Amino acid sequence: MSKKNKNTKPKVNPALKGFEVNINSFGEIKSTLKIDELNAFLNDNVEDKKLKDREDLNPPK
Repeated sequence: MSKKNKNTKPKVNPALKGFEVNINSFGEIKSTLKIDELNAFLNDNVEDKKLKDREDLNPPK
């Protein structure tokens, strides 16, 4: 079995540079980005699989 280097950081979109998520000892999620900024990024860059077939959201061209 090969050993994985645990200290490497994953490749991320340049718009998320510096984004980190941690969980503290109380189980609270701490992030370096505000939730509104993260949601705006996800809305712009990720397709919602549950909504892709809805005609009222995506009218036919």
